[in-house]
Amino acid sequence: MSVSLKPLADRVLVEPAAAEEKTASGLYIPDTAKEKPQRGKVVAAGEGKKDEPMTVKAGDTVLYGKYAGTEITVDGKDYLIMRESDIFAII
Repeated sequence: MSVSLKPLADRVLVEPAAAEEKTASGLYIPDTAKEKPQRGKVVAAGEGKKDEPMTVKAGDTVLYGKYAGTEITVDGKDYLIMRESDIFAII
C-alpha cells in the first residue's frame, strides 16, 4: 500500500479499522449507532523530533484516543493524521 503522503516530525498517518458491524451477541449495529474506531494501522510515520526518535513504524497496529487526530482523505481513502503522543499502545 503506497500513499503519496509523508508525515513530518512526530506525526503518524493511520488507517482506521472498520467500525464493528455486529455485537458479540449477533445483533447488527445501524450506521447511526456505530462507534468511532480506536484502533488502526500505521501507514506512514515521520522521522521523529531531534531528541525523540519514533517508536511506531509503518505496519504497526495501534490504539489511539477516540477523538485523536485529524481526518483526511487521500486517493479516495480515509486516514487520520496525529502526533505519536496521541497513540496509547502498539498491539
